[in-house]
Amino acid sequence: MRFISYLLALLAGTALSFEGAIYAELGKTIGQIETSFYNFFMGSIIMGLLWLFFGKGKISYTIEAPKWSLLGGVLGVVYLTSIVVSVPFVGVGIAMVAVIIGQLVMSMVIEHFGWLGSKKTRINKEKIFAVISMIVALILIN
Repeated sequence: MRFISYLLALLAGTALSFEGAIYAELGKTIGQIETSFYNFFMGSIIMGLLWLFFGKGKISYTIEAPKWSLLGGVLGVVYLTSIVVSVPFVGVGIAMVAVIIGQLVMSMVIEHFGWLGSKKTRINKEKIFAVISMIVALILIN
């Protein structure tokens, strides 16, 4: 299962790069905010159909979920809109490396403190070196 998880994460990263490039172009045509809206509108339709046919019928439990856990939708909008706005200026590669650096740094902080129910994992020299390496990669790509 671990190997499949790695493959899925690789697939997700590939999809994000395509998405960034596609939506940057769509943003030039219909507008950046409209592109973000389009993404979430289409996603809602697709997810609605998936929920209708394959869901477990627990969507009404949303009101019982911890309120902080509902921020995921807001953060998704922030992420996608940021990509739509930044890719035309800096390119897909630089935008994606910057996203990865942000993900690495924030995931290290979240795991270090065990926030949001995550397993505590201390920040160490290797993780700091990985972030520095990514920053160097960003500089070299630029």
